[in-house]
Amino acid sequence: MKDTFYHYIVDLQNRITAELEAVDTQAKFREDIWQRPEGGGGKTRVIENGKVFEKGGVNISAVHGKLPEAMQKMFNVSEADFFACGLSLVIHPKNPMVPTVHANWRYFEMYDADRKIIQQWFGGGQDLTPYYLFEEDAIHFHQTCKTACDKHNAEFYPKYKKQCDEYFWNTHRHEARGVGGLFFDYCRATEQMSMQDWFNFVTEVGDSFLQAYVPIVERRKELPYTQAQRTWQEIRRGRYVEFNLVHDKGTLFGLKTNGRIESILMSLPPHVQWIYDYHPERGSEEEKLIRVLEKPKNWIN
Repeated sequence: MKDTFYHYIVDLQNRITAELEAVDTQAKFREDIWQRPEGGGGKTRVIENGKVFEKGGVNISAVHGKLPEAMQKMFNVSEADFFACGLSLVIHPKNPMVPTVHANWRYFEMYDADRKIIQQWFGGGQDLTPYYLFEEDAIHFHQTCKTACDKHNAEFYPKYKKQCDEYFWNTHRHEARGVGGLFFDYCRATEQMSMQDWFNFVTEVGDSFLQAYVPIVERRKELPYTQAQRTWQEIRRGRYVEFNLVHDKGTLFGLKTNGRIESILMSLPPHVQWIYDYHPERGSEEEKLIRVLEKPKNWIN
């Protein structure tokens, strides 16, 4: 399973970066291959200063070795070996009318002293963070997510949408990071779902990513915008940074376990503002976004 999934994310990284380069028409992804001293490594691809994408990263990694102490405490186990691989991406467009997007798909195994698998699971998801709300974009993104989920289980979309709304919640701001999508974790084998079934589901979601995001980019990338709207984008990007550094489990885990800092922090946008006690004008498009982020919304039906 680990080899099968790793080959999948290698191919998915190639497909996603090729498509995003075609959308941008100007910038290309820079590739950075790195090794982890404790075992394994990864391939980071970053795009910067493009016509459409100001900054973005599409990274894959496959790491293995002794389970870090922080993970031993998390899983309540003594020393053990592990393998983990996944693809993680964040794309920050230049035009504030185009939303930021985040996605990841991952697989984990843990072994006993005889190298027998004692735990294995999948996780992942994809979510959208707009700066100006176009409801048809949010509906399109969620409908694509639902279509992928429904091919496997009609209960998956409402369940994983709810988990996404709960996870990407900026608690200290009492608002959502964006308009959500899907979030699932610790997807283990059950009587109803084998690991192969989970693989089929996770890859279905991964394959849906470009269909979920690229049409939105194409609709919005040429829209005009003002400097004031750009300022609003940078203020909202500040909330994105706050979530990633204060609440995001993946970021915090990477920082605490000697992860590769450049790959971990590639999710941060290049231009951000924090203006003291800023409030958008009442009745404005900016306030419209804030109202939507105050409470999770059902974008379908």
